[in-house]
Amino acid sequence: MRVVLAQPRGFCAGVVRAIEIVERALEKYGPPVYVRHEIVHNKWVVDALKARGAKFVEDLTEVPPDGITIFSAHGVAKKVELEAQERGLHVLNATCPLVSKVHTQGRHYLRKGRTVVLIGHAGHPEVEGTLGQIPGEVLLVQREMDVDALELAPDTPIAYVTQTTLSVDDTKGIIAALFRKFSDVVGPGTEDICYATQNRQMALRELSQQVDVIFVVGAANSSNSNRLREIGLEAGVPTYLIANGSEIRAEWVEAVEAVGITAGASAPEVMVMDAIEALRKFGPVEEVSALTGREENMEFRVPVELLDVKNASKIGKDGSLGHSSLAKVDCG
Repeated sequence: MRVVLAQPRGFCAGVVRAIEIVERALEKYGPPVYVRHEIVHNKWVVDALKARGAKFVEDLTEVPPDGITIFSAHGVAKKVELEAQERGLHVLNATCPLVSKVHTQGRHYLRKGRTVVLIGHAGHPEVEGTLGQIPGEVLLVQREMDVDALELAPDTPIAYVTQTTLSVDDTKGIIAALFRKFSDVVGPGTEDICYATQNRQMALRELSQQVDVIFVVGAANSSNSNRLREIGLEAGVPTYLIANGSEIRAEWVEAVEAVGITAGASAPEVMVMDAIEALRKFGPVEEVSALTGREENMEFRVPVELLDVKNASKIGKDGSLGHSSLAKVDCG
C-alpha cells in the first residue's frame, strides 16, 4: 500500500503555544505546575507533560495556595479567573489568542446592544468558557433548527460568534438561517475564522479524492478531529478516528491500495508516524507522500514572564520528543 499525508495536519499555533507555556513554566518554577482541564485534547500530550511534573485538575480547589496555575487553550469563564484572583493564585493563561478574540468580539457586540448568538457545541470547554466570558445572555445554537426555535422578534439586532474549532463550511448553514430569520445580523468576517480548522478541513477534502481509506489521528473528545472524520465520511471514504496506530484494525486496510492520514489540531506528528508504522504490520508500505497543501507559519507569543526561559521544549512543534529532534517523514 501507499500512504498519503494531508497537509497541513496536526499541531496549530494555539496548541504549540499552550504546550510551550506548560513546558516553560516547569522549567522556570519547577514541578508541579497545575493545569486546569487538559491543556489540549490529546492523551499523549497530557501524559508527556504529566511525566515532567504537570498536574491536571478540573477545579481550582485542587490547586494549593502557592500553586502555579495554567488555564488551558480552550479558555475559561470569567468566574474562574475571579476565583483564581481571589485565592491569589499565580496564573499563566494559555487560552488560544483566537479564542480570546471571540470573547472580545462577543463583549463588543453585547455593549452595542445586540443579542449575542454563539454557534458551537454544548458542553465543549471552549463554549463553556465563551459563555462565561460574555457578561450577559448568550444564546447557544448548534443546528439550523435551533435558529428556527429562537423566540425573538424578526427585527431583533443579532450578532453571532463561533466556536473556533468550527470552519466556514461548518457554520455557513446556521449563519444563513440567522439571516433568513432576522433582519439585522452582524458577525465576524471569514478572516476571523480559525485558520487551522479551515486549512485542515480543506486538506482532508483534497485527501479524500486520492485514497481508499482515511485515518484521522486525534482524541475522541477533540471537536476538530471528530469533524475531520465526519468530512471524510461525507466524501464517501471510510474514515476512522484513532488515538494512535494500535487502534488500526486489519479489516480496515484489507485490499486497500492508498491510505490517507491526517491529524487534528491537538494531535502530535509522532502519533502520525506511529500510525504509519502500524500499517507496516499489515503489509509493505511502498511509498509515503504528502500533499502540497497550505504552509502555516502562524506563531503566538508566550506570556512575557516566560520569555526568558530558553530551550524548555521537550515536545517539538511537530509533537516529537526533544527540542530539536523533529520527526521527519520520508516522502519517497
